[in-house]
Amino acid sequence: MAASHHFIRAHKIHFSECDPAGIVFYPQYFVLFNDLVETWIDALLPEGYHGVIGARRIGMPTVHLEADFSAVSRMGDRVTLSLDVARLGGKSLTLAWACTGDDGIVRMAATQTIVTTSLDTHRSVEIPDDLREAIEAAMRG
Repeated sequence: MAASHHFIRAHKIHFSECDPAGIVFYPQYFVLFNDLVETWIDALLPEGYHGVIGARRIGMPTVHLEADFSAVSRMGDRVTLSLDVARLGGKSLTLAWACTGDDGIVRMAATQTIVTTSLDTHRSVEIPDDLREAIEAAMRG
């Protein structure tokens, strides 16, 4: 299924996200985007991310991550964090992330593959029907 869903959130770079050089310490981008994925699932499903992970015991671990860092982000910068569904499979999905400054310059971009798993067996399972349907509906716009 082709990418057509675009989920975005504005973010101001915080002091706690920067290193002594005054720029975002690169692992912090992964925290920011994990939070964005959680916010996205919260927007898609009534019980949200916590309900999927906690109540249903469906894990969503990252199995592949590829990132490019093309420009720095500094404390106080205003950026847009975006997430696009690049691929929706049976037991996995691939997301495309981007952190873009208010100046239009992409600071960081990545692709992430997430697999849905049972938190009891740690084996892959089908993406839950309601989550799949919500993603497909969002992709249709």
